[in-house]
Amino acid sequence: MTRRFSPGMIVTHLVLLAWSLVVLIPVWTMLINSIKPKREIFRNPFGLPSEITLDGYSNAWTAGRFDLYFRNSIIVSVASLLLILLFGSLAAYALANWRSRLSSILYIYFIAGLMIPIRLGTINLFQIIQSLGLTDNLLGLIPIYVAMGMPIATFVLTSFIRSVPAELSDAARIDGASEWRVYLSVILPLIRPALATVTIFNLLPIWNDLWFPLIFIRNQEARTVTLGVSLLFGQYQTDWTRALAALSMAAVPVLVAYLLMSSQFIKGLTAGAIKG
Repeated sequence: MTRRFSPGMIVTHLVLLAWSLVVLIPVWTMLINSIKPKREIFRNPFGLPSEITLDGYSNAWTAGRFDLYFRNSIIVSVASLLLILLFGSLAAYALANWRSRLSSILYIYFIAGLMIPIRLGTINLFQIIQSLGLTDNLLGLIPIYVAMGMPIATFVLTSFIRSVPAELSDAARIDGASEWRVYLSVILPLIRPALATVTIFNLLPIWNDLWFPLIFIRNQEARTVTLGVSLLFGQYQTDWTRALAALSMAAVPVLVAYLLMSSQFIKGLTAGAIKG
């Protein structure tokens, strides 16, 4: 059985193909130039390398101290995401089950965070972090990222929890389950696609954030990957092989996280689209 392509489908495929090329060409350029000597990058930036070198990766990992920067970014990202999922799911569970005018006001308060960039409050945040003695400390970044991720977490998770049939929670309560047991054993397993969606949405801005590490972190021992990569670009000279190797390594954790949670992430997006 042959499949016929309509003009609309052909146009759609051409647009998707063009978009894929727009996305993949910078990735290809970054990866292929990260294993070239510096001079060849400028002579042939898009072609295959005539000589393969891994000096950029070894220099970035050892001399550039990216092993330390990776550890710092992983600590900040994992701790922030766990707290976002915990506090976001608890807030969503309360807002979904507590129907009153005050809960509606609180829900709007959370959602308002989606429209107000947290960077507008940088000066006040700096004063708070400084008064707490958390400058040059990874612990100073975590509460900022948690606050940054709470609006989208509350928005997505509240919608999903409201879609869970109330009969399931009521049956568990009739069997003697406490609210904690209902939350842990009934609600959380049913909203795993939404949790994966929230994780991916928050992982990207947290892992790639340069703004707050640049302002709050001066100590080399507390630098994150993005801050470390930015310091490789000099005003007069840049080691492009090492910089592109560092950028390639920095993209790996996000890609791995997306591949591990892609099925749940797509389920969350499609379920949200159907509900919307």
